[in-house]
Amino acid sequence: MTDTIIILTEAPLGEVDVENITGLFADSEQPELIVLVPDDVRRNLLVDVIDQLSLLDLPAALKEFGGRESKEEAKQRAESTLQTSLAALQATGATVSGKVFEGDAVAGLVAEVEERSARQAVVVTEPHALEDTFHTDWATRAQDKLGLPVLHLYSGSGFIGDS
Repeated sequence: MTDTIIILTEAPLGEVDVENITGLFADSEQPELIVLVPDDVRRNLLVDVIDQLSLLDLPAALKEFGGRESKEEAKQRAESTLQTSLAALQATGATVSGKVFEGDAVAGLVAEVEERSARQAVVVTEPHALEDTFHTDWATRAQDKLGLPVLHLYSGSGFIGDS
């Protein structure tokens, strides 16, 4: 039986993310990698603004007050994120599949891990100051529900979240 690693991401996986993920298994191993992308990652407006301000990104904080993307735009963004992530992982020769799904990101991850009896779950997100500080981020919530370690990586960096 092939080992499975489930990857939940809100951002397209880049080179650093792929290196971090493929570093989880030996070259002789070839686990199946399954990428999950929620179709709607909108959160509370105030929380998003505080996150941007905590990163000292005033333009992004002000942008949060602009219009939110429509459901169709969110679905297109998620599909683009999935395709970019799949291509980046496939370039390593890994066995990869994935899907965009509706609903709660954590519930989707938990369901997929349980359905496939995955050996590991990985969550890749942008830093979210409030959720990370108060342990309400996706990785911590998934870890609480699954009872197994969930690796939390910050997109585009080598930093590991504290879940």
